[in-house]
Amino acid sequence: QVQLVESGGGLVQPGGSLRLSCATSGFTLDDYAIAWFRQAPGKEREGVSCISGDGSTYSTDSVKDRFTISRDLAKNTVYLQMNRLKPEDTAVYYCATRQGIAMMDDRWYDYWGQGTQVTVSS
Repeated sequence: QVQLVESGGGLVQPGGSLRLSCATSGFTLDDYAIAWFRQAPGKEREGVSCISGDGSTYSTDSVKDRFTISRDLAKNTVYLQMNRLKPEDTAVYYCATRQGIAMMDDRWYDYWGQGTQVTVSS
C-alpha cells in the first residue's frame, strides 16, 4: 500500500528556513518519482521541486535558488529544504509520487500525502 506522510511545516519569519519531510512506504524511491507541490489560498496547485528514481532533480524558477530537494533511500524519505523563505511561499505543501520520471504536472501523480502547512509571516 503506497503511503506518503508530510511533516515539518510551521510558522517561520521571512528569511527563515524549514525542512519538509515526505516519509514514504509501499514502494521504493529508486523506481518512483517524488514531487513537491504547493497550494496557496485561492490559487491553483503548483509544482515546486521533483526528483526522479535515478536521483535527477528539478525545481521551478521561483524557488530553484532557495529550495533543495533530496532523498534518503535508507529512510525512504524525501526532503525539501527551504531557505530564505518569503511570504509568497505560504501554502499547503504536498508530496506526491508516480512511477516513472518526475514531472511538474500534478495530473500525472497517482498518490498524495495529506499536506503540511507552511506559513511565512512576521
